[in-house]
Amino acid sequence: MVNFKIENPTTVHFGKDVMNDLGNTIALYGKKVLLVYGGGSIKKNGIYDKALEQLKSVGAKVVEFHGIKPNPLVDDVNEAAELGRKHDVEVILAIGGGSVIDSAKVISVSIPLQTSAWRIMIGLDKPKKAIPLIAVLTLAATGTEMNMFAVLQNEEANKKIGYGHQMMYPKHSFLDPQNTFSVPRDYTAYGIADLMAHCLENYFGKGEATLSDRFVHSILNEAIEYGPKLLEDLTNYELRAKIMYAATMALNGFTAYGREKGDWGVHAIGHVLSLLYDTPHGATLSIAYIAWLKLHLNRTNERIALLGKAVFGSKNSDETIKHFESFFASTGCPVRLQQAGIESREKGKILSTMIKNKVNGGHHKLSEDDLRELVDLMDQPI
Repeated sequence: MVNFKIENPTTVHFGKDVMNDLGNTIALYGKKVLLVYGGGSIKKNGIYDKALEQLKSVGAKVVEFHGIKPNPLVDDVNEAAELGRKHDVEVILAIGGGSVIDSAKVISVSIPLQTSAWRIMIGLDKPKKAIPLIAVLTLAATGTEMNMFAVLQNEEANKKIGYGHQMMYPKHSFLDPQNTFSVPRDYTAYGIADLMAHCLENYFGKGEATLSDRFVHSILNEAIEYGPKLLEDLTNYELRAKIMYAATMALNGFTAYGREKGDWGVHAIGHVLSLLYDTPHGATLSIAYIAWLKLHLNRTNERIALLGKAVFGSKNSDETIKHFESFFASTGCPVRLQQAGIESREKGKILSTMIKNKVNGGHHKLSEDDLRELVDLMDQPI
């Protein structure tokens, strides 16, 4: 186990009606607020009105930027950052899922640096300070509410990449499971696949950390036991709470401590599918992870088998992969390209984009032949 440092500055407000503290929390950082959100679902489910009421209660002046897409674009982040500079905002309020909060993180460091978001994402400009960010989570999936990472897509460069910086942690995140009641069944399932993939990316990373392994086992067990029940009862508060808590814990550091690095090769594969076909992030991961596990069946056999024994009671690694595939399929998540509407004729395009974008894992390296095999595995008959 390697040396590590635990430092997570995000204060999480978890539970029923925690948004009642939103106004006073924002007032700790300023009165000029940039409100960032997506396509408008928060206006239909009442979260927008609750937030404005809280902002009004502390005399906040609000400027809005809406329209953040599920696969967030760097151009939108640049536009929102310019709006924030124009109005000299003091605090950012992001209401949404991973795409909105990820975008707001990069907005927060772009505004004071007065640079393009993509220069930050590719490491040309380093954040020097950040506008304080407050998040209200509306989708349990990415764990962005309690970490320093963000993913953005640049259509001109034909890339989708991640970036992380200590200054990009939200100051506060408000997690009320009631705010996820209106998430439809398919996106609820994609969120479950996403949180499971985060656990797996760290589990298959480099280095031995047995307690972190057990954190992974426990979070996967939560998702596997309660995820299907939630999909049959979408407004069940306790089930929403269990999955929301699991998603946060899957990517706030606890599954990574003691390891040298995670792998994240499957996320790199998934980003290509989102980039090319606008496939929902969680859906790309359920497709890619089954193929990745099959590719690594004989390369990390023991590790896969140990995971399956702890999570499914599997007898071997092959059985473990079948359990994961069966679980994802049972939730309605795609496990092959065709199930996501991606035809076999697209295989060449997928492979060339993977090669161009240098898709690889941090621990388990992928050759060009590996990438070709992965595309074939994602295209296998079911």
